[in-house]
Amino acid sequence: MKTAVVIPSRYASTRFPGKPLALINGKTLIQRVIERAGKCKEIDLVAVATDDKRIYDAVKSYGCKVFMTPKTCKSGTDRLAFAAKKYLSGYGIFINVQGDEPLIDPVLIDSLAFELKKNKKLEFITAAFPIKKEEDINNPNIVKTVFDKDGYALYFSRYAIPYNRDKAKNVKYFKHMGIYGYKRDFLINFAKSKPSMLEKAENLEQLRALESGKKIKIIISGADSIGVDSPEDILKIEKFYLRLHKRS
Repeated sequence: MKTAVVIPSRYASTRFPGKPLALINGKTLIQRVIERAGKCKEIDLVAVATDDKRIYDAVKSYGCKVFMTPKTCKSGTDRLAFAAKKYLSGYGIFINVQGDEPLIDPVLIDSLAFELKKNKKLEFITAAFPIKKEEDINNPNIVKTVFDKDGYALYFSRYAIPYNRDKAKNVKYFKHMGIYGYKRDFLINFAKSKPSMLEKAENLEQLRALESGKKIKIIISGADSIGVDSPEDILKIEKFYLRLHKRS
């Protein structure tokens, strides 16, 4: 089954306009993400889906496949579904890698793709990473998840879940990572469905799937990833690349 990584990318960010074209040590953010995805072994294609001509032209200059999507696409999932229907009819698995994750682990991307290929019944997969800092547990900008013994999501929330009422020891918390994998039919049908009550309450799209009775498999990542939400985050990423360069 052919597998595509599609990176949704938009120019108009409220907190950081033009973020995809921001430079990180001489390369744009979107180029950094493309290069990380390009290291994968389970992927047949890496592409970008955008509604902005500036991003389109930049990505094309890198030699990466890029698709224009309508302004009516409201989310990254919508962009993936549009690209799947219009441009990628021969692909059965799609991995949604966020365009602001320049440190995304290629091994994690491969793990999601491999799991979808291996498990014929699996339609939707994502990832989590153990939370190590106490302040992150109560940070509403860090989405938490809980899952069952087989690794299927029970819920996602901006709230601290589970709520440790009696301060029990060894309670574990997991950060939801912004990467998703879908089987083709699921992706297209999911994009057609309407936002659910839980989704609107938490502003978390994946809750629409849970509320409709769908299962979401969670892979525990071996590495965390730093996303870019503000210009200040660029400095953090640059420091990472500087340390990486010194070690090599």
